[in-house]
Amino acid sequence: MTTPKTLSKTLHSPALPSIDQIANRITTHPSSLPLRPLLHSLVPPSLLSSSPSFLPSLLSRLSLSSSPTSHSLHLFLYSLPTQPSLPLPDLSSSLCLTLHSLSRSRHLPTCLHLLSFLSLSRPSLLSPRVLSVLLSSPKLNFPSTLDLFGRAEKIWARAGIRFGPEEFTSLLRIFYVRGRVVEAHAAYKRLYSKFPFSPRPINTLLLGFKQSGDVDALDTFYHGLVTRGFKPDSVTYGIRMDAYCKNGRFEDALKLFEEMGKRENCEITITTVTTLIHGAGIVKNPRAARKLFDEMAERGLTPDRGAYNALMGAYVEASDMRSAMEVMAEMEMNEIGVNDVSYNMLFCGLNRTNDLEGIWKLYQKMVQTDFIPRTRTIMLLMKTFCKNGRPDLGLEMWDYLVGKGCYPHVHALDWLVTALCCRGAVQEAYRCFKDVTDRGQVPSQRAFRVLESSLTKEKELEKINEISCIMEDLHASRRVPS
Repeated sequence: MTTPKTLSKTLHSPALPSIDQIANRITTHPSSLPLRPLLHSLVPPSLLSSSPSFLPSLLSRLSLSSSPTSHSLHLFLYSLPTQPSLPLPDLSSSLCLTLHSLSRSRHLPTCLHLLSFLSLSRPSLLSPRVLSVLLSSPKLNFPSTLDLFGRAEKIWARAGIRFGPEEFTSLLRIFYVRGRVVEAHAAYKRLYSKFPFSPRPINTLLLGFKQSGDVDALDTFYHGLVTRGFKPDSVTYGIRMDAYCKNGRFEDALKLFEEMGKRENCEITITTVTTLIHGAGIVKNPRAARKLFDEMAERGLTPDRGAYNALMGAYVEASDMRSAMEVMAEMEMNEIGVNDVSYNMLFCGLNRTNDLEGIWKLYQKMVQTDFIPRTRTIMLLMKTFCKNGRPDLGLEMWDYLVGKGCYPHVHALDWLVTALCCRGAVQEAYRCFKDVTDRGQVPSQRAFRVLESSLTKEKELEKINEISCIMEDLHASRRVPS
């Protein structure tokens, strides 16, 4: 699969801007002006058809940069080829990213209109994954979620697709993800008779009980199902083991693991062993974690990124950062790419041991691979740099992210502006502040007041008036009192 890094290199030519430049151009494009002419010049149809992963990569980059929702929608609609015979970009992932952007901004009517349009023009795009993204809209209560599920069912039916256990599972999963397992149980009892029997909805409810942290309730529900004839599968065992592990009952999870191995219909998978490795980390037993990891080969299993991350986490929990870093080196040697989880765990461990130099070296390594960290990792790094009197490192990270078209969260701006102003780097703080306002984002009052005070001390009256007017305009455009 083509990665954003590869795309950035292959797209960079005198005739065609890189993916970072395209993201920047789209992000800074005024919402009041039509986007299609810009897209036509930046993203020719030939590019979409020749690089299927380009579109989801670009949409993901826009989401990271908090680009206006309308930009993602227009980009997705622009990507739909007018002739079905043309090669398609990765429209399934792109649709999910677009719906996520819309639902996050609570544009549910737009989501439904888009899906209604696709039910007639691209019915193959309607999937349980798409349904899950639709139902994940924040602030939906129980009746509203069921109503949205029913409206989606009609749209799917219009496309000739009947809801089944997978779609039912998507509904239940939404409730437990929100921490509302009681509502998930209520939805199950209300709707289960409409769908053919499948262990997936039951396992999803077990997941909900596990997420609630109430292991006793999970066991009660599980044993009630068994008395009515339910036969657990490998997923069921994995859920119960994970529940025990997360509650520090690692030995109980190992007993379940042994019981599972005696059942003919329960296959031990990478996920199963990874769950136990994670559990060993929770009880600070890295030796047990390493033993389970090494036994994977004996079971014919090849460790994946999740298994490596779980092992790395076990060493981090035990404050053995040297071994944790060796696991990352092992991942790289086996060509298993690290992700934000990998970096975040190591940064947390290094931060806990006050190893600022180690954090900086790991950050430099991350930058050299063109990796774009997620918001939580950005915030962790920015807070660490600024609290330790190194806003210059925070500024360097800021410039790196902005150069990639990824604008950090406004809370990261709070830390950076405050730290820079305390060090007398007021002009750099002003530049970062402008990076945010130039793309229509509203900085916090904290960042504004700190910068205003520092500019006042330097008698930069023109810049004070400028940022004051900008803040008033931004608040007015969003109907927020200034």
